[in-house]
Amino acid sequence: MSEQPNGKNHGLIAAACGVFVVAMVGAAFASVPLYSMFCQVTGFGGTPLRAEQAPTKSLDRTVTVRFDGNVANGIGWAFRPEQRQIKVKLGEVQEVKFIAENRTDRVSTGTAAFNVTPDLTGQYFNKIACFCFTSQTLKPGEKVEMPVTFFIDPAMDANAQARFIDTITLSYTFFPSSDEPAAPVAAVKTQESGKSL
Repeated sequence: MSEQPNGKNHGLIAAACGVFVVAMVGAAFASVPLYSMFCQVTGFGGTPLRAEQAPTKSLDRTVTVRFDGNVANGIGWAFRPEQRQIKVKLGEVQEVKFIAENRTDRVSTGTAAFNVTPDLTGQYFNKIACFCFTSQTLKPGEKVEMPVTFFIDPAMDANAQARFIDTITLSYTFFPSSDEPAAPVAAVKTQESGKSL
């Protein structure tokens, strides 16, 4: 006849289950920022890398870089690239601008998510400066230019799978942010107040 577990064993099992549940909840909350950090370090899933400086040389090979701007529901902004596409030499530093306008009657803060397609090119697309690294706050009716400085690593030319890629798309989507506005957006206000996006 088997022994019945005593109260001490029940308490130990309950404590172990409680620790397991807390650990799983913690892992669930940590998984999103950890995955995001992994993608930013490796370029996985088309996530552009962040670079401190530009390469010392560029190649003659050029690719077309297209730009795409989107907004999620609830933010009340208009957002678009100043130009739809440019030709870029591998290793050449370029700056482009996106234009954002808060079309609401309240202060609004947003955060940009971004990716590059084809996914393979994410590991070669490097951003030196970008508005996507911090939350952006716009006053009611405010319109701003948001610059992005980037280059495409010349190492892409040595990748047999990427050798024939001639078009890359950099896409941003602004989402409402729960962050409190700490400082005005780090961008230059446009002088085109009469023009609409």
